[in-house]
Amino acid sequence: MITKYYTGRRRKGEIFDPEPLPGSTQRKRDDPDGYIPDPGLVMAANVALILGQPLLLTGEPGVGKTSFAASLARDRKLAEPLRFETKSTSEARDLFYTFDMLSRFKGGGGETNLQHITWNALGEAIIQSQTRDKVSHLLNDSIKYQGPCQSVVLIDEIDKAPRDFPNDLLNEIYRKFFRVPQIDNKEIQANEDLLPILVLTSNSETNLPDAFLRRCIYYHIPFPDREKLLEIVMNRIEVSDPTADGLLIEAIDLFEQLRHSRAGLSKPPSIAELIEWLDVLPKVGADHGSSLKSQREVVRGTLSVLVKTRDDRQLALKIVDGWLK
Repeated sequence: MITKYYTGRRRKGEIFDPEPLPGSTQRKRDDPDGYIPDPGLVMAANVALILGQPLLLTGEPGVGKTSFAASLARDRKLAEPLRFETKSTSEARDLFYTFDMLSRFKGGGGETNLQHITWNALGEAIIQSQTRDKVSHLLNDSIKYQGPCQSVVLIDEIDKAPRDFPNDLLNEIYRKFFRVPQIDNKEIQANEDLLPILVLTSNSETNLPDAFLRRCIYYHIPFPDREKLLEIVMNRIEVSDPTADGLLIEAIDLFEQLRHSRAGLSKPPSIAELIEWLDVLPKVGADHGSSLKSQREVVRGTLSVLVKTRDDRQLALKIVDGWLK
């Protein structure tokens, strides 16, 4: 029987004790120690580190592009990555800092421009790389100085930005410096011994400029084969013996059917969604000791974890019903 955290049948004035929600396993799913890179990614990362160039990662959603930055930082014994989430309105300057002109205008003459600056990912990383005496004039409430130290900077989904965005960063990314016109326009340069490590991700929604690509080390993260997929899953969920767990094996079977080209889904489920699905199954009543095919209600009821559009759901339900026979 499916455990119920929400019944949908409570009536006004009814006295009841709701079932407590299970503890979140998000931390385990995101733990950098559980990240398993393929050998090609390891080599590409080392090449980028040796050359001091950004590592540009592509691959389908959920394959581990973003998570790699945290794994790299943990492996290098650095703090969590400083993250910049690219938007369609992003400008090159935004990667380093933002200046709130409106609040500066309202503040009057008793404030400095520095009080209205927020340091963003790469700007903070460059500041953190220097000794305090060299950057003390830049420190404000938006940054907690912990330097001098090296940082991993994640520039996520850079292909979402306007086309001029990567071109406008060519010199700054190559030389690791920037200027702030609102603070005397002086060059702020990274410590050569503690240069920020840049990890960029792209979903290949738009083509990046050639001049920018020439300054990056590129790697496409492939979708793993079944053996690798099982290894990844085992690092993210609690399973005592995967070879004896019929539910796990059957869940991966169904996952692979939904991902197959003949399934026709516009958005095939990702590895991240598979892990979330496997995490939720026992919490809604799935029995690891029984075949998943014998638990129709659970499979159909949790399909929304794997399938995210109405049309895909109709296609997926047909596949699931055929698989359950």
